[in-house]
Amino acid sequence: MDDLRVSIIQGDTRWHDPAGNRVYYGDLIAPLKGMTDLVVLPETFTSGFSNEAIGDAETMDGPTVAWIREQAAQLDAAVTGSVQLRVGDDVFNRMLFATPDGGLQHYDKRHLFRYAREHERYAPGRERLTVDWRGWRICPLVCYDLRFPVFSRNRFDVERPGQLDYDLALYVANWPAARAYPWKTLLRARAIENLSYVIGVNRVGTDGNGIDYSGDSAVIDFIGHAISECTDQQIVTTTTLQATELQAHRERFPAMLDGDRFNLV
Repeated sequence: MDDLRVSIIQGDTRWHDPAGNRVYYGDLIAPLKGMTDLVVLPETFTSGFSNEAIGDAETMDGPTVAWIREQAAQLDAAVTGSVQLRVGDDVFNRMLFATPDGGLQHYDKRHLFRYAREHERYAPGRERLTVDWRGWRICPLVCYDLRFPVFSRNRFDVERPGQLDYDLALYVANWPAARAYPWKTLLRARAIENLSYVIGVNRVGTDGNGIDYSGDSAVIDFIGHAISECTDQQIVTTTTLQATELQAHRERFPAMLDGDRFNLV
């Protein structure tokens, strides 16, 4: 397990403009070629967080899936972020995880944001995903999932014999500025309780519904310290996660050995 370079892309997503957002985010990440291992885009990075965008939801053979795979190949890095994707009669808030070898995995947002009536328009996912990337186990999650710690619980000796399920949890979001304090607090809580690095990537700007976003994207270490923390401006920043420090902390403080076993239904 080597160190992992992770790049946060905190952008001002264009409202209901998939083609424009692909150009916008493509320009932001192009300089990262050969400089990073993982690029993290915000939630619904092609449209903004909008129930109305469901009418323009693409399919898995559409331009955005092709675009994210192309970006991974060009950057020689994994690229992840969520978009609205239609599968049959359902539309999911789907987080894609593309790798430069052509691989593509996805996680469908389980917890739909009732406050904004997301649950009335989108279908919920059911299964949690963990992916292997350059020696790290990564758990991709979406926005409102941050408020539900049971689903993201890092279990010991379940998915990996004698180890925790994952080393890094990713939360991509459109998290409004009005609730910035819970965002900052819960990112730290998820890192501490799961003995894991946590990265939260939020957007900035004002969306088409007049909702403001303060960014506050961050890289949090396993004891809750912010290694890197953004403000409310567009920014691209790369942080190196230290594998030996994570492993040493788990050896010093093996709280995972006392964790409760449970089944998620």
